[in-house]
Amino acid sequence: MDPEGSRIQDDPHIKVMMAGSTLRKVKSRSWKKQRHFRLLEDGQTIWYKSRWAGRGHSTFSISELEAVREGHQSEVLLSIAEEFPADLCFTLVFHGRQGNLDLVADSPEEAQAWIQGVRRLIHKTQTMDEKERLDQWVWDWFQKADKNKDGKMTFKEVRKLLKMMNVDMNEEHALHLFTMADKSDSGSLEIEQFVLFYKMLTQRDEVWKVFQDYSGDGEKLMLEELENFLKTEQQEGEQSVQHAPELIDRYEPSDSAKKQGAMSFDGFQMYLCSQEGSIFKPEHRELHQDMSQPLSHYFISSSHNTYLLEDQLRGHSSLEAYIQALKRGCRCVEVDCWEGGDGEPIVYHGHTLTSKILFRDVISTLKEYAFKTSDFPVILSLENHCGVEQQTVMARHLSQILGDTLLTTLLDGTIPQQLPSPQELKGKILLKAKKIGGLEVCPDGTLTDEVSDDEEMPNDEAESASAENPPAECSNHDVKKSKSKLSRELSDLVVYCKSVHFHGFEHARSHGKCYEISSFSESKAKKLAKEAGADFVQYNSRQLSRIYPSGLRTDSSNYNPQEMWSVGCQIVALNFQTAGLEMDLNDGLFGQNGRCGFVLKPDFMRDGHTRFSPEKPEERQGYKPQRLSIQVISGQQLPKVNQKEGSIVDPLVRVEIYGVPQDQSKEETSHINNNGFNPVWNETLNFVIHVPELALVRFVVEDYDKASRNDFIGQFTLPFTCVQPGYRHIHLLSRDGTAIPPSSLFVNISISDLT
Repeated sequence: MDPEGSRIQDDPHIKVMMAGSTLRKVKSRSWKKQRHFRLLEDGQTIWYKSRWAGRGHSTFSISELEAVREGHQSEVLLSIAEEFPADLCFTLVFHGRQGNLDLVADSPEEAQAWIQGVRRLIHKTQTMDEKERLDQWVWDWFQKADKNKDGKMTFKEVRKLLKMMNVDMNEEHALHLFTMADKSDSGSLEIEQFVLFYKMLTQRDEVWKVFQDYSGDGEKLMLEELENFLKTEQQEGEQSVQHAPELIDRYEPSDSAKKQGAMSFDGFQMYLCSQEGSIFKPEHRELHQDMSQPLSHYFISSSHNTYLLEDQLRGHSSLEAYIQALKRGCRCVEVDCWEGGDGEPIVYHGHTLTSKILFRDVISTLKEYAFKTSDFPVILSLENHCGVEQQTVMARHLSQILGDTLLTTLLDGTIPQQLPSPQELKGKILLKAKKIGGLEVCPDGTLTDEVSDDEEMPNDEAESASAENPPAECSNHDVKKSKSKLSRELSDLVVYCKSVHFHGFEHARSHGKCYEISSFSESKAKKLAKEAGADFVQYNSRQLSRIYPSGLRTDSSNYNPQEMWSVGCQIVALNFQTAGLEMDLNDGLFGQNGRCGFVLKPDFMRDGHTRFSPEKPEERQGYKPQRLSIQVISGQQLPKVNQKEGSIVDPLVRVEIYGVPQDQSKEETSHINNNGFNPVWNETLNFVIHVPELALVRFVVEDYDKASRNDFIGQFTLPFTCVQPGYRHIHLLSRDGTAIPPSSLFVNISISDLT
């Protein structure tokens, strides 16, 4: 039953990993310690310990790893490059926000064995189907519970295992299942018998009931019955005729059922647990939107102070933070530049204790990672605090390192009336910064301008009176003392994203250029959204606006991005390093359209004459509110929150809607005592959604606690327009946004027009 099979164990690299190696774990130039690493027999767990740590050891699963980087591919390994050559070094990169593991082997051969071996195991994990994944999960539990490693499990071990698995089951019922699985009456279960025990334990009565409703003989769904289910429950309409045979072909494990063109209960359950049976419309996961509209017509995944991995005062500035943000689909990164020693500009959060990195290293990282997740353009938002000399150094680094990737000229040589599209800008990096004059030719462009963006000033109204009035576009503004020179070389690299101060919607309507972009603090943007929502939406149909968190958020907390999206703001910058509701909403919105970092705004926000106001959705043309009804049926294998032995969760489900003010609402189920394994709620939550095109739906599972705040168990967030109606599974994510299989919710969703 070993799901790994023998093939992978025969791989020479895997053999080296199983035999174990002493590798150096490196945390800094001064922290380099030897640890013994090996791959355990399950082929899924890497175990390591210090030679001196007595019994203490650590483990992690291959499923937690995202990639292996070879050579000096991290800041830590680069810092010890002179001591250890590249062919001994490698980095294990984890999913989500977990720190990397930098390792040094004793020989190039040993390094290669680990690099190739781990890559093969990661590939295997990523290509498993649902059944293999579940088998692996069961196998992992068996290994954990088989304390004396004799390949058998006594009833005492099974009881302990149920507690570990979050199951509170009375002993009689557990013993009954154990006895049924123990076919040989030996008083213990071997792995195959344990799988049978697990199957009986996870018998899904609520899925069986749905199956029975559509199955004529109670044993299988004939083709016509499956079509009927897809049409009636899953609301697939005519498509169900074509879809039913495809599903049988894909998910039916029994060959005899396949030959009859039928689906057994096992096949039905596998379909419902698959990506196709999930809540998220599969076709919306792919790149499916029109990418040929002006940049201002898209929401753009954007990061604030991208260089920080922690808080804004003492946090660590890191190139890794750029890699992580780009990996999450971020398409607008921020670089905060200050004067450095040796004539080299540095990047850090000015006037704080955050550590410093070189500007040129940030640009090299950008060059390497900008287009690994998405081909669409990256906007480099420059907050510039340097004098002219170091600005010129910055311009040189940008040109030399990025080369053709940096967009430095107009696409077709003409002054644009609207911004170019993501499609036209594929593979390009755009610089957002101050610019001398405009794109229009100025006879004698002045070199004097305020350099620093006004972003971190405590006062929202901080004036940065850069030359913006059309008649003054090419004139010498009266220059305040706070102004310093702007380097012509750096200015010339700015094309479609010229940073300007905002002078009001009226001024923008008559004088604004499509390539001018203003930054607003969250409080200024909120105020404008409330007082002049329709004007803000209209402004954002033609020009880009960037919103950033308040300077008071020194803990790197975030604001709710939904309020800004509701008025059409494109670049809503968040602290990507901080997990929580706000990043869940960001990941939810940008989880569609191939995760490319661009999402097309609804048509009523793209029209230059739009008068849509999020405060008065009923006034827009084509207003069509929807009713959303969610029956929360059950939960499956929810993770333990508290690892204390004997503690079991009391789960409840809350559904939260985020959208225009009228759509903000929350409803929750009651909690179920002591059952994280297979809780059943069967409760229906109802919502009315006035602007479906802007709404996000967030499912949160919490561990109820009457004495203190509930503990978070898992969540999943998606756009309302991506919700599939019918019986669906919701595959839960951790606080960090990473998958926690096989934890899920089973729901039945219906969507209808509000009449």
